[in-house]
Amino acid sequence: MAANLDKPHLWKDDIAASVAMFNEWYIRFAPSAFKSTRERVAVDVTGALESCGYLLGLDGSFLRARPEALATLRHCTAPPIAADRLSGLAEVPRGLIRAMEKLHKLPTRAETGEVDAHLQRIASTVSDMVDDHLFDWVPHGTLPNAEQARRTATVVADRLCGTASNPIIRNAQERRQLVALSSWLHHRGYSRLQDDTPVDSMGLGTFGFHKNVPVRVGNGGRQVNVSVDAVIRLHGLGQGGTHVYVEAKSAGDFANTNKRRKEEAVKAAQLRAMYGSHVPYVLVLCGYFDSGYLGYEAAEGIDWVWEHRLDDLTLLGV
Repeated sequence: MAANLDKPHLWKDDIAASVAMFNEWYIRFAPSAFKSTRERVAVDVTGALESCGYLLGLDGSFLRARPEALATLRHCTAPPIAADRLSGLAEVPRGLIRAMEKLHKLPTRAETGEVDAHLQRIASTVSDMVDDHLFDWVPHGTLPNAEQARRTATVVADRLCGTASNPIIRNAQERRQLVALSSWLHHRGYSRLQDDTPVDSMGLGTFGFHKNVPVRVGNGGRQVNVSVDAVIRLHGLGQGGTHVYVEAKSAGDFANTNKRRKEEAVKAAQLRAMYGSHVPYVLVLCGYFDSGYLGYEAAEGIDWVWEHRLDDLTLLGV
């Protein structure tokens, strides 16, 4: 039995209810989620700035010791420098910048002397473009007082969070969705396992979050793991098997959902190829998901439940 993919007469009212639910949450909780993230980032920014003498000691050797500080340094300039723009301005490989910011380390295969030259050019570029209205002590070669240091760390943290505001809000919403799902399952006799419990070791009536699920890809059937937000093992044999795979999805506007909908179709196809064509793969939706998005997912055989009506999970045997 399907939950919602075969009920287009309900879609319009559910879309309106879902948008209203997301907007209410956003107004009440998004500002605090953003502020708490900014406070944590400000601590990291303060540590990075202290380590380089509040930019007075910025050079290539500092970047070698603290490659993870590069993202902070890019937001200390006027204007802040995008990663790809820094690559061009400093004439360094984009791969070096990606390694420093994503992996927090330097490439291991590059020549030491070449890397050091790149790091020095990055440091010089940042120094040349420092926002001297914000870092007003730098032109004088003096350290900031406590209030200057606090203010600067807050502004840089705000810049960093501003570039990642959508992911911050989306992650906070996903956490809220999983809490709601967990509560719903607990009330129905399910118990949560440790998140590192393998999917094939899950007992009846259990669930876990952020599970690595083995699938096969490519013509050779190479086995890889895909991450699924939640896996539920039913109390007994359910529709399509004993496991239900769940993705928590939220959206703050209608445009971005259509860019992401193919991701679910690919994952659903991988799961079905591994575990059978009837494996339950269901979305938990909250926010701006229009009829175009829903129709696309329905055409791919992907079902969904709305967060404002989680009881529809019972239609899938949960």
